[in-house]
Amino acid sequence: MTETIDRLYEAILRARSADPAQSRTAKLLREGVPKMSKKLVEEAAEVALDAVCGDRRHVIEESVDLVYNLTVLWAELGIVPGEVWAEMERRERTLGIAEKLPKLKG
Repeated sequence: MTETIDRLYEAILRARSADPAQSRTAKLLREGVPKMSKKLVEEAAEVALDAVCGDRRHVIEESVDLVYNLTVLWAELGIVPGEVWAEMERRERTLGIAEKLPKLKG
């Protein structure tokens, strides 16, 4: 899985030099972080709604779109997938792989 996302990330970086009229990724990169963030939220909502409806196939399809849009945002912010994997490993050592860090109250 990580190799697939690494390949996606590299393809997104290459798309920076592509023609936005020919590449949806190039167009999204040129539209900036606000547009990328909006697309990420839209895809997350679609995954959630399809899950509530019990539409397994669409959850899978929209999940791919969600991962794509997240990876575009990472690329724009200069976050490489290895940084995310390292944080996952740190959390696994701290809490276990299937736990989320608690929110700090304050």
